[in-house]
Amino acid sequence: MFAFHPDPTVASNEQTRDGTRREQRAAARRERVAAERAARARAARRRRFFQLGGVVAIAAVIVVVVIVASGGGGGGGPSGLQSGTTANKTVAQVSSLLRGVPQSGVTLGNPRAPVTMTYYGDLQCPICRTFTLNTMPQLIAHDVRDGTMNIQYRALETATQDPTVFQQQQVAALSAGQQNRMWDYVELFYHQQGPEGSGYVNNDFLRTLASQARLDMARWQSGLSDAALARQVQAEGTRAAALGVSATPTLILRGPRGTRGVAGAATYAQMQQLLASVSA
Repeated sequence: MFAFHPDPTVASNEQTRDGTRREQRAAARRERVAAERAARARAARRRRFFQLGGVVAIAAVIVVVVIVASGGGGGGGPSGLQSGTTANKTVAQVSSLLRGVPQSGVTLGNPRAPVTMTYYGDLQCPICRTFTLNTMPQLIAHDVRDGTMNIQYRALETATQDPTVFQQQQVAALSAGQQNRMWDYVELFYHQQGPEGSGYVNNDFLRTLASQARLDMARWQSGLSDAALARQVQAEGTRAAALGVSATPTLILRGPRGTRGVAGAATYAQMQQLLASVSA
């Protein structure tokens, strides 16, 4: 009979091959486990993404609802533009302040008043807003209304970041001035001024102010493309530079006793001192 005697070399080779196969299987198993873990992690990330997306969507809906509810209630939107009862109160307040005070273009008050105050302003300037809302009502109610002083508005770009927008908003105010209601427009703008740098001034914003100022809308719209008004805005900026005016508001009073000026949100008491210093 044939007796089988294993060759030690062959046995050793087989053991090596067996070991290699075991290592390959182990490596394949590790790769499979790693792939499964990666797949589970990706699935978990997708679930979290969709869950987060749902939360964001719900939050967005809530924000929209809050904005709509606020607008419906008459409050100001993100731009500062008011609606409903709030807007009506602002329009009535501005109308009451200016009622009976003569307007002619950029001039508020009697053009033959002994003192003229030139107001260099940027409609998006928050400091101008502070001055206009806090000090101007007293100046208009007392010194302009009684004929002591008139006020002339001049455009100076300081806060408005886009020169094209600056030109548009100032021309919009000057177009209102063609109907002798520029000061209504300016006051309404400052009352509803939005956050600086937020880009809130657009056609709808300017058109809403014109409507609130009770302008002839067709005539006002026509003025927006009036090249003479655009040149006037540029000339006012050039004049400010020639005078060394670089901040808004800058207030320059000219009267029988000379010229005085101040920059910033001056109080009514400070303005009274300046007025007395140039008056006869």
